[in-house]
Amino acid sequence: MRMPRRGLVIQARTRWLLVGLALLFSLILLMYLLECAPQTDGNGSLPGVVGESMGKEYYQALLQEQEEHYQNRATSLKRQIAQLKQELQEMSDKLKSLQEKKSPKVNGMNYQGTKEQTSNDLLEFLHSQIDKAEVSVGAKLPSEYGVIPFESFTSMKVFQLEMGLTRHPEEKPVRKDKRDELVEVIEAGLEVINNPDEEDGQDEDDGVGDRQLYSENDFIEGYYRTERDKGTQYELFYKKMDGMEYRHVTLFRPFGPLMKVKSETVDISRSIINIIVPLAGRTEAFAQFMQNFRDVCIHQDKRVHLTVVYFGQDGLSEVKNILESVARETDFHNYTLVSLNEEFNRGRGLDMGARAWEKGEVLMFFCDVDVYFTAEFLNSCRLNAEPGKKVFYPVVFSLYNPAIVYANQDIPPPVEQQLVHKKDSGFWRDFGFGMTCQYRTDFLTVGGFDLEVKGWGGEDVHLYRKYLHGDLMVVRTPVPGLFHLWHEKHCADELTPEQYRMCIQSKAMNEASHSHLGMLVFRDEIEAHLRKQAYRTNSEAVG
Repeated sequence: MRMPRRGLVIQARTRWLLVGLALLFSLILLMYLLECAPQTDGNGSLPGVVGESMGKEYYQALLQEQEEHYQNRATSLKRQIAQLKQELQEMSDKLKSLQEKKSPKVNGMNYQGTKEQTSNDLLEFLHSQIDKAEVSVGAKLPSEYGVIPFESFTSMKVFQLEMGLTRHPEEKPVRKDKRDELVEVIEAGLEVINNPDEEDGQDEDDGVGDRQLYSENDFIEGYYRTERDKGTQYELFYKKMDGMEYRHVTLFRPFGPLMKVKSETVDISRSIINIIVPLAGRTEAFAQFMQNFRDVCIHQDKRVHLTVVYFGQDGLSEVKNILESVARETDFHNYTLVSLNEEFNRGRGLDMGARAWEKGEVLMFFCDVDVYFTAEFLNSCRLNAEPGKKVFYPVVFSLYNPAIVYANQDIPPPVEQQLVHKKDSGFWRDFGFGMTCQYRTDFLTVGGFDLEVKGWGGEDVHLYRKYLHGDLMVVRTPVPGLFHLWHEKHCADELTPEQYRMCIQSKAMNEASHSHLGMLVFRDEIEAHLRKQAYRTNSEAVG
């Protein structure tokens, strides 16, 4: 862009003025040095030689004269410095005036208009960050590793995936800035709910007294994730203790102040979940699963349907008996048993379970017989899946081998007491995609599972990638109410190399924590050390 001629003239004048000031300073400094230099007059006498006869009065008069000279010179310099300061201030004022005259208007607006335009540009940029982020619509991703998972939190704890070797899967925020951030977000969500805008869909006639006000105690759970080049997204859920309606607030911090994306009321009171469990054998594990199902789904939630897809004939009658026994004892009849006389295939079992439903749209939870879930998780399932918009892929907390975790006890504690989020008790199974909540129409639209996958593993990743390549949003976050119970794993020889590698990896990850595995690896070395210590102690006692 070419600079106007007027601007060039102003810049040239400014440079010459600054050069003149620099020369003036140099001249004053030179005069000061000349004045302060010692006298070298040849007529001057040295003390103790010719000038001794002049006496004491002569030197006093000379000293007084020199002192007056320096005082006068100092006064003159102070006056000149004050003048220079005044000239510099005037120069600064002139430069400011020249700049204002140079561009008094920008596109026809005055300076105030420029400020308003800048503010509008900033607001427009912040909103563009929301549009670019994966907040309202899903983004097409190349693989499962491209997903930015959420981390979940309550008012007291954060459930996090990235642990390393020092952080814990469940912990209170240690850093003050993280605590303050979450408190601010919860309060901002309350502000949105308690002081709704017209666009939030609330009736204008409803006064404050008619609305139900929410407080920090009504906050249930939240999720957050950060896209490094856009900002942080927050999904917040609030509910009154005696109500079934949830308030859902989405906030986004585009590396600046929080901005409301939406505020809505979510009614899940009539949302039925079809829990689909593929099974072959393992009747003892199924009996334990049904005990949890009875406590959570039948006695607490009461809005579920159970679909069991059983492969083979061995154990089928026992599974039927377990289901019929629960039905008689609890008067629960919302279940379906699908029998397939073929080799176990998890993908086919879930696909058959989804297609066996004949009552239209339904929310499905693909589950395994080794999974333990809570009533709170079922509500999270309902809140984070939406037909045609998003699917829910929670990260399961996988428990380690209780025989290793509780090796210092005679027997492991009951399962309910093992359900804790600790580094030595389990880990977030972030490489597993088998547990998912999604609507039936979305599942059928993407084509369901790849039924060519045989045996263990792989089918869940294929389905997950289908959603990533589409337009639906994938909500990926650890949830506190979903556990995978430890069980013995057997990796069959019939598996493909890729499946066998995944099976072995899963088996190793499931066994024990880093520290417990280290203790097992170095057990002989530890025992040898203890023997040496005991021998040394006995020798010192005898000596």
